[in-house]
Amino acid sequence: TQTVEERAGEDPAAFKADGANDVVYSGPYHGFFSDDTKVVLIRDDDYWGQDASMWGKLPTPKYIAHAIYADNNAGFVALQALEVDVSQQFNANVQELWLDEGLPISTYLPEAPYSITASLPTAYFNLNEGGAFGLDNVAVRKAIAMAVDYDTIIANAMTNQSPTFEQVPRSVMNPTEGEQSLYDQAAVADLQWAGNDIEGANALLDEAGIVDTDGDGIREIDGQNLSYRALCPNGWSDWQAAIEIVAAAGENIGIDITSEFPEWGVYQTVFTDAAVNDYDIFMVWSNGAGPTNPWARVRQLMSSEFAGTAGNWNGNWGGYVNPRIDEIIAEIPLTTDPDQLKALYTEATEIYLTEVPSFTLMYRPDWFHAVNESVWTNYPQVDDGTNPPVPPTNMVRGYGMAGLYNLTLVE
Repeated sequence: TQTVEERAGEDPAAFKADGANDVVYSGPYHGFFSDDTKVVLIRDDDYWGQDASMWGKLPTPKYIAHAIYADNNAGFVALQALEVDVSQQFNANVQELWLDEGLPISTYLPEAPYSITASLPTAYFNLNEGGAFGLDNVAVRKAIAMAVDYDTIIANAMTNQSPTFEQVPRSVMNPTEGEQSLYDQAAVADLQWAGNDIEGANALLDEAGIVDTDGDGIREIDGQNLSYRALCPNGWSDWQAAIEIVAAAGENIGIDITSEFPEWGVYQTVFTDAAVNDYDIFMVWSNGAGPTNPWARVRQLMSSEFAGTAGNWNGNWGGYVNPRIDEIIAEIPLTTDPDQLKALYTEATEIYLTEVPSFTLMYRPDWFHAVNESVWTNYPQVDDGTNPPVPPTNMVRGYGMAGLYNLTLVE
């Protein structure tokens, strides 16, 4: 970065525009070609990893080309036409490609949800200074979260590539067995909701005195209608469908929620800057699987260190502040006693489900992993006998790169 800073001088725009193509790297591939349609990497045949102390050989493909598509639909059409070898995007009803069309396409898991669901795409409420009117009231936040029909999101937006919240009740954890064991599920059972609870959400608002006084169908606080804009990036089809279902939930409880889908170039400047208030409810990803989770996810969801900041790619995009959560975040890394650690994660879950600064919309695969075996075969799959097992990270992240060494051409 110091090299880029020197080239850019005092111009922030020049710094951001610099592709840093001379960056130091240590992987088996480096840049070869890029334009608006694709990015191509070429294998470094002098790669140190072919030493006997490491891999002992080079990865099989000489080139890796990442095609850039306009949206998920375009990417799906390319996969269906067998123009893509590895697809890391949401493909609706991906199982139909082999069950109905007989294509040589498969996923890491042979049955639903087809990939390891470790990520929690989350709808954040804008609680930043100058943010949306009424969202500082927890009854409003929780009522919206309770009213959302998550089963429809999972069935339609995710085409069942996600477990339901009945199967894995909501918390700050992903659905994996390791994380689910880290909190006392019985202790927070009365705080969890599976969704589509219109009666409960309306009762919560009524009890809080948030009612429609002028008969226009919209509830008010101090005479002002509760009206919100819900956003996610355009072209992210599963997210867009989820946001539409969030908007529909508002209609059922007397809260006006409209959906909008700005282009990613605009969206990324909006949710990362706490001073920009062109949104009220907005979707962002969450940390998936990793050695620092679920601690890093708790920090991402609620740490006040990120509240009110600009250029924020780290977390707590809604600007929630709770001193006790900050204490828990500080305590967890220093806690070695398993019972105490479980108590801290349980308390964090209790605060999250009580305060509802945001709410998870689905359990999403950390990385989607659908492969076309018409050209290459021997891709990573669950229980495929590799030791150690290669994770489904499309052979471009972490130990998933091991998959590049196992590929063979179809004869």
